[in-house]
Amino acid sequence: MPKLKTHSGAKKRFNLTKTGKVKRAHAFKSHILNKKTTKRKRGLRQTTIADATNTPAIKRMIPYK
Repeated sequence: MPKLKTHSGAKKRFNLTKTGKVKRAHAFKSHILNKKTTKRKRGLRQTTIADATNTPAIKRMIPYK
């Protein structure tokens, strides 16, 4: 079987946990931060798990991670 190409955008945005779940960062943390509360911005720093409906597609994009 031939080698698969990794999706360049996906490899920068997603990681896998030991159990195979997909880790991702929160959105809405890059600009227009004045109107967002400190509590909200602090919460956006944390990583989270990608939704189960998106996980198979993301795993196809990062086959060797």
